Amino acid sequence: MSFRGMIVDKMRESISSVLPIALIVLCLVFTIAPIRTDVMLAFALGCVMLVIGLGLFMFGSENSMTLIGNYIGARMTKSRNLWLILGISFLIGIIITVAEPDLSVLAGNVPHINSTVLIFTVSVGVGFFLLLCMLRILFSIELRWLLIFFYGIIFILSFMSDPNFISVAFDSGGVTTGPMTAPFIIALGVGVASIRSDRNAEADSFGLVALCSVGPILAVLLLGFFYKSEAGEVAAAQAESYADTVELGFSYLKSIPVYLKEVAMAMLPVVAFFLIFNALSLHLPRLPFLRIIVGLIFTYVGLVIFLVGVNVGFSSLGVILGENLGNGWTRILTIPIFALIGWFVVSAEPAVHVLTKQVEEISAGAVSERAMQISLSAAIAFAMALSMIRVLTGLSIFWIIVPGYAIAIILSLFVPPIFTAIAFDSGGVASGPMSATFMLPFAMGVCKAVGGNILTDAFGTVALVAMMPLITIQIMGLISEIRAEKMETISPEDYGDTDIIELWEVA
Repeated sequence: MSFRGMIVDKMRESISSVLPIALIVLCLVFTIAPIRTDVMLAFALGCVMLVIGLGLFMFGSENSMTLIGNYIGARMTKSRNLWLILGISFLIGIIITVAEPDLSVLAGNVPHINSTVLIFTVSVGVGFFLLLCMLRILFSIELRWLLIFFYGIIFILSFMSDPNFISVAFDSGGVTTGPMTAPFIIALGVGVASIRSDRNAEADSFGLVALCSVGPILAVLLLGFFYKSEAGEVAAAQAESYADTVELGFSYLKSIPVYLKEVAMAMLPVVAFFLIFNALSLHLPRLPFLRIIVGLIFTYVGLVIFLVGVNVGFSSLGVILGENLGNGWTRILTIPIFALIGWFVVSAEPAVHVLTKQVEEISAGAVSERAMQISLSAAIAFAMALSMIRVLTGLSIFWIIVPGYAIAIILSLFVPPIFTAIAFDSGGVASGPMSATFMLPFAMGVCKAVGGNILTDAFGTVALVAMMPLITIQIMGLISEIRAEKMETISPEDYGDTDIIELWEVA
């Protein structure tokens, strides 16, 4: 496919992600939650910028980050040097996470932690756990035992942590493995797994995203023990000031230079690392090298457009709309509205379609793509309903997160390991760009309207989106296993002379 065709394809994916939310917002503002004209125009412009930025970013990332991950992973394995693999993995984990757009959006919304501090803390967490991922692949350590061990530590720390850091910690784990980080990490894992020749090597290449999601949770929880919190309502106050300013639309122009600089600083380590690694080790031919450079340029431009559109128009309207609906009789409608948004968000997420096809192939058709899609949509809709109930009632996230992860870990003891790896990987897939850019600000707006605590009640929305696939996909894996065992118990004599036997099912 040509470059032009690939860009058009990514634009279509981007439109499918943004359009459902835009349509739902339009229905709300023209019926029960009217907003000012200038805010609506800013949102419309933000939608356009989001579509263009996300499309260019996904195209650029696919032609740069994924390729760089493959090249570096393959080169590291050829060296057969354990310390080199671990050192590069740690460094790469930090560098690539700093440039993650979903993390930047979340950090901008967190009011009590400095954005730079939060991004650096999360990046170190990812770097350390990417190092552990390499050890797991090289020494064939089973994923489920690592998950049980580290989530056990997480819940022990959670009971001792500052409540203002708990929801943010789990949200950090959800947004970290976004469109920048996840493709790179997966590509790196596939490259390193190629060093092994046993039959479990391919299966062990899954699970990197799962472990890299654990690192930020632990890192932010530990940060809470010694970091002094800042003011608690900065993000909501900023959105309110936008709503009261007639020049909201012009703030786009003022924001562009700011994000040009921020994105340049975020991507500079990635570009510098690639250029140095290529000069010292890769020595790529001219055409592959130029392809990556062009991909990095598209990634940069797309990321700038994406962040400007998100921070100026998209997230701001989410807060304002949430405030409007959170006042008066419409408050009760926020639960079904949030669930509806959750259904369409996961349905429109491009990476989810890749995941559902993968599960269908692994289960030999026992779990169909359609059944998987419906199950995920229902699970995320349910998670969003629970999230809004938390906002309206002040219910602690512990009452949802602890039982949810407990169920997920118990299921891991009964399903094939490959389903556990894919399930925990899929948490980062489901919590895509829309979760941090719109759903979290929407929850913050409702929380502010009802007088709740934004840090403990609104944050945690992304965490619930990331948690539900862990349960859903493993249940699907359990169904697949039961069906396979059932088919094995059927002998040829059980069929009549005129029965049609589908051999692929018996196998």
